[in-house]
Amino acid sequence: LYKARNVVERCFNRLKQFRAIATRFDKLATRYKAGVHLAALILWLREPNQGPLSDTP
Repeated sequence: LYKARNVVERCFNRLKQFRAIATRFDKLATRYKAGVHLAALILWLREPNQGPLSDTP
């Protein structure tokens, strides 16, 4: 259970590196959600080898 919680906490910490996400500049929830999606996509594209299908070193 702790292992899964640690993964989620690290994800939130990495998302908060984006200033617009950490301070919530957007007033509308839909725009903020879109910003979170974009930030997550950027983080995912920066490290494509971190997925569950990357068993090869």
